[in-house]
Amino acid sequence: MEILIFKTNLVDKKHVTKARAYLKTLQGILKWNVDLHDIDKVLRIEAEQLSPQTVELALTQAGYYCKELE
Repeated sequence: MEILIFKTNLVDKKHVTKARAYLKTLQGILKWNVDLHDIDKVLRIEAEQLSPQTVELALTQAGYYCKELE
C-alpha cells in the first residue's frame, strides 16, 4: 500500500462530490479524503498500484487542479 498526497483546488463538498465520480473510476484506491480546511486542499489517497499521474489526469478531466505534493 502507498499513500499519495496532492494539492487541489477542491473548495467545498460539491467539488468533492464531483471529484468522487472520477476517483471511483480508478482501480487500486482503497481509501481517500480531502482536507478542505488545509490551504492546499489536500487530497490523500491510500492505494495499491496507482500512479500519481493517473489521479492528476482524472481530476484534471473533471475540471480541477491536482498536483502531487512531494
